[in-house]
Amino acid sequence: MVWGVAAALLANTLYSVGFVLEKRALGRLPPISVRRPGRLLRHVVGSPLWLAGSLALAAGFGAQLAVYRTLPIAAAQGIFVSGLVLLLLLSARLLGERTSGRERYAIGAILAALVMVVLSLRDSGGDPDAVGTGAPAPLILTVCVPSLAAGLYVYAGAERRARRRHRLPTAGVEYGVAVGLLYGVSSLAVKGVSGLLWDVPRMLASPYPYLLLCTGACGLVMSQAALQRCRASLIVPVCTTVTCLFTVVLGTLAFGESLPSEPLRLALRVAGTALAVAVLLLMPKHDTAPAPPPVTSPEELLPHEA
Repeated sequence: MVWGVAAALLANTLYSVGFVLEKRALGRLPPISVRRPGRLLRHVVGSPLWLAGSLALAAGFGAQLAVYRTLPIAAAQGIFVSGLVLLLLLSARLLGERTSGRERYAIGAILAALVMVVLSLRDSGGDPDAVGTGAPAPLILTVCVPSLAAGLYVYAGAERRARRRHRLPTAGVEYGVAVGLLYGVSSLAVKGVSGLLWDVPRMLASPYPYLLLCTGACGLVMSQAALQRCRASLIVPVCTTVTCLFTVVLGTLAFGESLPSEPLRLALRVAGTALAVAVLLLMPKHDTAPAPPPVTSPEELLPHEA
């Protein structure tokens, strides 16, 4: 258990550093688009700073495998959520990003909702420390395939709206929801792979490695385009919230880990989920940063003739 907590904290640090480095690198690159994935990959792979960020994320993925082998999904996601604090500190320090008062309240409410969901899974009628190692393939596919389709649909809708002329810059909520659904599926796949890590034939016969390949390819392109356009301090918390709720609620059910049986625990789960969804729907959809000062032409700097 102690090693699992240490691995989760390490994964938090690596993920936060990785996202911030990638965001910093993307700010120096020309505009990228999911409609030209080859061009996107050429740009990002040619950036040493972006490669450093991606290596940090890959190391975080390795730590996440260790976490899911030692901790139940609910406990793991509860620790992963704490990484948002480090991310916000790093984005303010290294990226110069500032969140509005409304966004800070929204992020606080999201954290409260996630805590409620995690607490709802500490069921005294079961074993809260039991770690599920597998789930039926049909159930996993039933959960994951529609979620992947929903994530792609939400992202495509955000792309269409972003291309409209005279539209305010998007804050990234829709992008965060879409990428969060993909990463939720990826998180379930990581959980499945962790349980079959030393049984390669069974792992290859399961849907987990193929879900990882699909979400890895789509998530790479989609997340980089979204991260370049939107603030990391907003898009990553939204993405993390969706991923966490998806993984805790559906992953706990699919892998047969402890579920709430007491009315209070069940109420916490329902209320927490409803609060998180409501906050996501009410968060600002556009950036309201002040417009830059007007550019003064050289002629205007010359003294006027009397």
